[in-house]
Amino acid sequence: MPSPTPLAYWRDAPAFGRIRLYQGDITKLDTEAIVNAANTSLLGGGGVDGAIHRAGGPAILEACRQIRARQGGCQPGAAVLTTGGRLPARYVIHTVGPVWQGGHKQEPELLACCYRHSLALAEQQQVASVAFPGISTGIYGYPKAEAAAIAVREARAFLGEHAFPGTVVFVVFDEEARRFYEQALQA
Repeated sequence: MPSPTPLAYWRDAPAFGRIRLYQGDITKLDTEAIVNAANTSLLGGGGVDGAIHRAGGPAILEACRQIRARQGGCQPGAAVLTTGGRLPARYVIHTVGPVWQGGHKQEPELLACCYRHSLALAEQQQVASVAFPGISTGIYGYPKAEAAAIAVREARAFLGEHAFPGTVVFVVFDEEARRFYEQALQA
């Protein structure tokens, strides 16, 4: 039997009020919820989406299939909640970010909606902590610096008016993304 995956602890990550910045693997993070940069089908894919589905196991896919049966998937800017399956996180919040088309097709508004709707679901569940990847910054091509600025702005605005989630953790994969989030958090 394989040994369990070690948890990744975010509590020692740099803090900016109720926001933390963590570099590492979101599927190993010990937050109460993690956000999945999903596609409209909710059936898994590449990048973060595929990693979350693989690490979380079949319970996440089954929950996504039930959501699809009820509402036909998830539209860009929207968010839905499932179990965390085998992940350390209790919940996965799936949100569909916009595909970057130059910034003139409502991409900034849709990306902001991803954060607002995901945070609203976290608040409804009264989660203590929620972790976000860089939504839309992978294959969807959203410029990382602009996406980080939107993520930080929306998280700060939401946290300023709500008690839950207690902490938002932005999870970055590489040094470039880390710099963009640090710049946005220090602005």
